[in-house]
Amino acid sequence: MFTPVETACGALLLHQATSVLLSNTGKPLGVSGMLRRCVAAPSRSTLAICFLIGMVLSFLPVYLLLPSLLPTYPVFERTWRAALWTVGIGALTGWGTKNSNGCTSGHMLSGLSHLSGRSALAVAIFFPTALLTSLLSSSSSSADALPPCASSTNSNNHMPYYTPSYPPASKTARLVLLVALLVFQNLALPRLLRDAPKSTAREAISVLSGLEFGLGLLISGMASPLKVVRFFALASPRPAAFNPSLSLILLFGTLPSLLLNLHHRPSRPSATSPAFDRKWHLPTKTARDVDWRFGVAWGLAGVCPGPAVLRAVVQPEWGVLWAAGFWAGCVVPL
Repeated sequence: MFTPVETACGALLLHQATSVLLSNTGKPLGVSGMLRRCVAAPSRSTLAICFLIGMVLSFLPVYLLLPSLLPTYPVFERTWRAALWTVGIGALTGWGTKNSNGCTSGHMLSGLSHLSGRSALAVAIFFPTALLTSLLSSSSSSADALPPCASSTNSNNHMPYYTPSYPPASKTARLVLLVALLVFQNLALPRLLRDAPKSTAREAISVLSGLEFGLGLLISGMASPLKVVRFFALASPRPAAFNPSLSLILLFGTLPSLLLNLHHRPSRPSATSPAFDRKWHLPTKTARDVDWRFGVAWGLAGVCPGPAVLRAVVQPEWGVLWAAGFWAGCVVPL
């Protein structure tokens, strides 16, 4: 079901995660790059590891305050076919994100908000690729294989996935309170860390960013592969399968970051340094560093690196296989 309130709140947290990381450490948020650094040089990936720890911790507040928003995943079957499929998707994701130097977080959330031409081109390539792949896929996880939503009031009254569903007032209040607390935390933590060693401050900020990013995925529903695949049903002959939730990520996640970056302009030579680093660490890759392979993996399974980290917490067996494939894709010399 289309959940505009939850998705908008989650998208705002994704914006908070990208902005607090960039303004304090000078680094744009990109989960695939963090995972690759952990694979290539774990001893030099302290900030990436701190970010991933924050993502894992994001389950706790959702479990305590908003348990209905915990994601549900397809049952992982312990068969060779399921194992090979999972490894293959992980490998294609690792290979694709390596060649395109980013995924949805790096290009759609961070890159587009910097008006990066390379990220705009990357999204223009992998997004249609994902739509086309999902449309052509005969996988059982395809949106065309999913029945319409059942009405909450009548299980026999099926409704299209694009039908809005709004939370009760008590749940909305908890959502707003959680978002407000994290906005306050984004403002307060850098001040509390003002006298701390810069390395310690960067680590603490990375944990906070990972926590907010994980919360954003969980609350928005983007941690669920089925919700993503249902957005890809935009190109499906069955319009009832379409769920527009992903579009709100651009509206409430990317757009606020864009407005903030237009105000601060970190890419300018005269821009003020980030709070806990001497310089900005913005990408210098060119449009030649863009690829379509990640779009195939995303369209087949509805999983990109950020949601994969969260799914690995819930389904460790799936996570081990996906991570093994991701590592293999990262080291392929192509």
